[in-house]
Amino acid sequence: MNGSFPDVSLADVLHARRTIGVHLAPTPLHEHRTLSALVGTRILVKHENHLPTGAFKVRGGLNLVGQLAAADRNRGLITASTGNHGQSIAFAAGVFGARAIICVPQNPNPTKLARMRALGAEIVEHGQDFDEARERCEALAAERGYRYVHSGNEPLLIAGVGTHTLEILEQCPDVDTIVVPIGGGSGAAGACIVAKAVDPKIRVIGVQAAAAPAAFRSWQAKALISDEMNTAAEGLSTRVPFELPQSILWRHLDDFLLVSEDEIAEATRLMIEHTCNLVEGAAASPLAAVLRLRETLENHTVVIICTGGNIAPAQLASLFAG
Repeated sequence: MNGSFPDVSLADVLHARRTIGVHLAPTPLHEHRTLSALVGTRILVKHENHLPTGAFKVRGGLNLVGQLAAADRNRGLITASTGNHGQSIAFAAGVFGARAIICVPQNPNPTKLARMRALGAEIVEHGQDFDEARERCEALAAERGYRYVHSGNEPLLIAGVGTHTLEILEQCPDVDTIVVPIGGGSGAAGACIVAKAVDPKIRVIGVQAAAAPAAFRSWQAKALISDEMNTAAEGLSTRVPFELPQSILWRHLDDFLLVSEDEIAEATRLMIEHTCNLVEGAAASPLAAVLRLRETLENHTVVIICTGGNIAPAQLASLFAG
């Protein structure tokens, strides 16, 4: 057990794949040779940006909503998000006929906001950051009886997103190292559960923005520590760490790096250029970590999980300005 949460196992991830496989095809895993040349080792990219919502979290949303009791679905689902998790719940709610309410911070990523609305979600804008939106979400759930979907402390979410690593190991059995961005930590927790169950020698490395280091500091201390949240990469912007993913990372994550805003911006430009894909800042942060670690990764087979491509046009223009 992880505190008040049940353990998430490889069996749970395998069950999740059966649940979501009806709705999602496996995403591609490509070696981009120019990226490999840039780093000096074999680099493959797991393109979660090719999923219907443009991000990996839809795996978790479909698994959770697909396994909820009808009574819980009928209550309506409410969650807080900076965008990708909200899209996943909105998408899954549409598939399974549930109502979705998404609480977002004021001035959210407009691309993600428009997509959540297009998926049928009701939007509540509140607070200056994700955690203020989350607090409002929790209050609304208590007041109105909605089924609150936490963005990290949900075993079914973690099992669902862990299916990306099942696919990696099937597509590239000789992988040595998997690098995954961490905001709340569900994606990294899912990667750890699968990789360590299949082959404990596979290294799983997490990466977070130095301007939002709560998950990193919590992993170091093996205790939940809140911190600042000043990164432009909204997928990494968590001020308060989550208990369930952290408990998994404490046991299984091999290494954890912080990268600067400049490193994230440069990695985003490089990912877009070398993969010919739209890539958001959080999804590019693994490349920033790999560039930092390049000397230690020589002769390795490294998979970068490109967690999403939902970059707003204004962000894209700013990234390549000048």
